[in-house]
Amino acid sequence: MPWGEKARRELRAAGETSRRRAPDARDQLTAHELQIVHLAAEGLTNREIGQRLYLSHRTVSSHLHRIFPKLGVVSRAELRTVVSTLR
Repeated sequence: MPWGEKARRELRAAGETSRRRAPDARDQLTAHELQIVHLAAEGLTNREIGQRLYLSHRTVSSHLHRIFPKLGVVSRAELRTVVSTLR
């Protein structure tokens, strides 16, 4: 968000305008977490996600444990809804 705000100020100084974008899941998650969310939303198990990303299934579980509250979801089924809004 800080980069977006800086760009917005620079555009305004040059006489241009830009629309403000509401923060979404992409702003709350790291790129790594986004990969995990997309794979989990596709229905992959923690073990399958771990194999694709070269992680332990326990590490994937730990990531998901931190991701769920950030997105306000409580299940993998709800992840599908969140991911569908990102595309």
